[in-house]
Amino acid sequence: MKCFIAAMTGLGLGLLSLLSPALADGYALRAGDVVKIEVLEDPSLNRSVLVAPDGRISIPLVGTIKASGLSVDAVGAAISTRIASNFSAPPNVFVSLERLADRSGGGTGTGKAATITVYVMGEAAKSGKLEVAPGTTVLQLFAEMGGFSKFAATQRIQLRRTDKSGAESVFKLNYDAIEAGTSSNGKTSLRNGDVIVIPQRKLFE
Repeated sequence: MKCFIAAMTGLGLGLLSLLSPALADGYALRAGDVVKIEVLEDPSLNRSVLVAPDGRISIPLVGTIKASGLSVDAVGAAISTRIASNFSAPPNVFVSLERLADRSGGGTGTGKAATITVYVMGEAAKSGKLEVAPGTTVLQLFAEMGGFSKFAATQRIQLRRTDKSGAESVFKLNYDAIEAGTSSNGKTSLRNGDVIVIPQRKLFE
C-alpha cells in the first residue's frame, strides 16, 4: 500500500511539474496557447481563442491584441479597456489558460501553431495575403484586416472558395447584417485559400 501511495505521489508531482509553467503566476503566453475569455456583462463575447503565430489574438468588438509575452491578467485588462466604451461601467473580463501549445516542435521549443492563408482584395484597411489561425471566423478576419475603407460596399462582400476539384463557390456576406445581429455569416470558419472580395460602393449606394 505504501508503495502504491508513493507511486501515485510521484505521478502527481510529475504532472504538476509539467503544468507548473501554466499555473505559475505571471506565465507569459506563447503562440499556440489557447486562452478562454469570459465577459461577465456580455456572455456572447465568451470564447476560446488561439494565440496566432504572430503572437496576437482576434476578438469581435476588440480587434487584435498582442498576447504573446503577456500574462492572462494583462490580456484581460487590455480587453476590458478596449470594450469599455460599449458598457456603462468597466466590464469584468476573465482570461484563463485553456490549453498549452505543443512544446515538442521536434525539440525546437517554438510552440508555433499551423496557420491558414486567406487573401483579401478590395476596400479593406489591410488587404493582401493574411496568415491566420485555423478556425478563424469571417468576423475575426474583418478585425484582423482592420475593418474597411470608407469606400467599401459592406453589403456586397464576397467569400470565394475553391474546392479540391477546382470548382469555385461564391458566398455573399453582408457586414451590416452581421453587425446588426441579423446574419450569422460572421461565424463562418475560413479555410485555407479562401478569398474575401470587398467591392467599392457605387455612386448612390
